[in-house]
Amino acid sequence: MRITPRRLAVGMSLWIPNLFSGIRVRRFSEDWTHATVELHVNLFTRNYVKTAFGGSMSAMTDPYFFMLVMHQLGRDYVVWDTRGEIEFVKPGRGVLTAEFEVSREHAERIREQARGGAKVLEWFETVITDSEGDVVARVRREVYIREKKRVTAARG
Repeated sequence: MRITPRRLAVGMSLWIPNLFSGIRVRRFSEDWTHATVELHVNLFTRNYVKTAFGGSMSAMTDPYFFMLVMHQLGRDYVVWDTRGEIEFVKPGRGVLTAEFEVSREHAERIREQARGGAKVLEWFETVITDSEGDVVARVRREVYIREKKRVTAARG
């Protein structure tokens, strides 16, 4: 069965770490260039002062840039998330949202940089906003990309 954007969004929302962390994947675009993820701040996802737990906000941003890149580049590339940074701007309450975007052009630049087995470390940025559109946190995620050795060897 081929994974579709809709199936992945549903699967990621039902995945136990996300399900019990209040994280819901609202959508992946059909062309794998965009994703929308929500965090519902509740009894299980808030901290001592009843605002969004930082670990939950980090978790809601963890895999999505690498997934967008991976689906655009295809099976000939190794793609994984290597590191993340988060700057908390204001307390998060209610439903928080993060939008992830990797344009086709950006993915093609990465593909060219990784051709021949070169290691590429690419930073991506997004913000987490509350229901009023205020920025709650700024997030950076680093993604590792490399063409698989079997592909590089077959070319050579």
